[in-house]
Amino acid sequence: MKKVISKKEAKEQIKKFFEDLKNKSPKDIKKIKKLAMSYKIPLKENRKLFCKCCLNPHKDPSIRVKKGLIKINCGECDYTSRWKIK
Repeated sequence: MKKVISKKEAKEQIKKFFEDLKNKSPKDIKKIKKLAMSYKIPLKENRKLFCKCCLNPHKDPSIRVKKGLIKINCGECDYTSRWKIK
């Protein structure tokens, strides 16, 4: 049977999770993403802390800034994430 929690509790779980992201596995990140999607909680700036492709936390990414974009290359899978500068 599925454990039911409130949206407030889910937000607290997500906040606690991202405080210590360096010691997490891709499986854990996938679970938290799924929790956030099921309760319609936006991850906002937290989604920039891990690779979109392999879901590993960024350990030593190569970061470049050019033409209003931030480009982050993942150290694990070499995927390039692009984010607009606000």
